[in-house]
Amino acid sequence: MYASFKFIAGLALATAAVSAQAEVVEADDSHFITRAEAIVEANPTETWLALISPARWWSSEHTWSADAANLTLTPQAGGCFCERIPEVDEPGRFTLEGSVEHMRVIQAYPNVALRMQGALGPLQSEPVIGVLTIAISEVEEGTKIVWEYNVGGQMRYPVPVISSAVDGVMNLQLLRLSETLGQVQGPVTAPVPEPEPVPEPEPEPASDSQEEISEEDAEEGAEEDAAADDAEGSDAPVTIDPEAVIEEAKPGPSVDDVFGDLSDG
Repeated sequence: MYASFKFIAGLALATAAVSAQAEVVEADDSHFITRAEAIVEANPTETWLALISPARWWSSEHTWSADAANLTLTPQAGGCFCERIPEVDEPGRFTLEGSVEHMRVIQAYPNVALRMQGALGPLQSEPVIGVLTIAISEVEEGTKIVWEYNVGGQMRYPVPVISSAVDGVMNLQLLRLSETLGQVQGPVTAPVPEPEPVPEPEPEPASDSQEEISEEDAEEGAEEDAAADDAEGSDAPVTIDPEAVIEEAKPGPSVDDVFGDLSDG
């Protein structure tokens, strides 16, 4: 679903009167759940009509075609939240039109709830199931939107990395929708606490037995060091475990690595 699907941090909420938490509410090695809330001035009908028109508010940065105008959503069971990939006809390059199914509607209850199933963005390449539930309800201040994405299954991305990044992008989409409808209260990410400095351990006083090192012990240690130096400089074969080297050399993926596979279109 996302062309770049980059983690969005530090979103400004200039129109928000009160902050609502948006966060990864649950996670383990095989699943995670992100959740956010917003309150808008629009009534439930206006909110529903905007929700099922993602071209009006979805971020173009997070599409395959780099243009949210190519998004459509059919609000009925079996309906598709899809994207058209326009054809290209220009000097030196020609492509046919393509398409992407981002999610499939499994429940459409106008003015109340929209539930869709699908693995968004880079999760599309993983054997996971994602369920996005968007609930709409009337509250004293206006209309409340609850946005929850529940992902489960085996994935190659470290859950702390992928869940945090997905949470950021989901919050961005809800933020854009709520601003379109007149935001009263919008989603923000929970602040990350500053790590406390770790005090350096105090050196332990040397015992009498450590201080009393005989000349014989010192000579033996010097001979062992010399032998080790000779071994390092010799032509003797060195045994290397290839699997250990490969495992040690594997870097953990950054957020850009996780989401950058869709950035170039």
